Amino acid sequence: MNIRLRLLGVLIALALVAACGTTPLATQLPALSIDPSEVSVSGLSSGGFMAVQVHVAYSSTFKRGAGVVAGGPFYCAEGSAANAIGRCMAHSSGIPIPSLVNITNDWAADNRIDPVSNLNTSKVYLFSGSADNTVKPAVMNDLQEYYQSFVPPANIFYKNNLPSGHAMITDDFGGSCATTASPFINDCDFDLAGEMLKHLHGRLNARNNGTLSGSLREFDQTAFVSGHGMAKTGWVYVPQACATGATCKLHVVFHGCKQNTATLDQQFVRHAGYNRWADTNNIVVLYPQTSTAAPNGCWDWWGYDSSNFAQKSGPQMASVKAMVTRLSGAAVTPPAALPVSVGVK
Repeated sequence: MNIRLRLLGVLIALALVAACGTTPLATQLPALSIDPSEVSVSGLSSGGFMAVQVHVAYSSTFKRGAGVVAGGPFYCAEGSAANAIGRCMAHSSGIPIPSLVNITNDWAADNRIDPVSNLNTSKVYLFSGSADNTVKPAVMNDLQEYYQSFVPPANIFYKNNLPSGHAMITDDFGGSCATTASPFINDCDFDLAGEMLKHLHGRLNARNNGTLSGSLREFDQTAFVSGHGMAKTGWVYVPQACATGATCKLHVVFHGCKQNTATLDQQFVRHAGYNRWADTNNIVVLYPQTSTAAPNGCWDWWGYDSSNFAQKSGPQMASVKAMVTRLSGAAVTPPAALPVSVGVK
């Protein structure tokens, strides 16, 4: 009997060791030293629309500006999935830019979004592949027109002469340039991440093409939001100097639909092209993540989760702003009960 009890104890101990050896719990997002004048955002597809949303709504935070790949104007869908698929992607009808500009001004006056005067010093980098049949180039043309109502034309750069499909563009990773297929990262011999970062933040050191000195970390997103189409964990790249006290820049990257880690594992966060520029230029890169509960893993840019999706009070918007606040070294109060999801429209 004693031998059996000892054997049982050994088996239990081994089971506990095995359990401890499984994937560790995600860590908390670190509090770092971030230069508040050097915060920017970019995104692809639904992430492109989301990048426009956070840039416009939180223009006092994202002072450096936005990079938009195959996105569209602020509040383009106006809470309608039909508008999202129609005018905002296929450009099946005209996008009412003057009306969207008026809404932007009205919301700023009501403090639903930050003052539009902040946008006057922003920079914007726009990219549309000429072979993109998912978000038509005409939509990006309208985005350029929208931004010109708030951002000096000299601060806007628009590249639309590369025959690429609907994807994040790199110079050395992904599918063939003109394709539109998973993982939606295409090798077009063009370093889009680098060009966006240089336009937004100015002259940069050469990227690190070797082993990176910083670390790509998974962190707990539930400290900022629960549900609302958001995953339990997100990712952040922290250069070594930033981890040891240097004052650094911050760039937020929104993946596209079907590009979250639940779908692609770490392909996007590792191969979209940002980290190697971040490593040599003291840029922290935040990769928030949607969950499998989000339609196709998309960000909420048409109202599937909240009627306030494009305002500062939108649950996804507020959670990302809280992540930026935390990374910038400030304490973040645990999120209060957010409005329940309104469901897909």
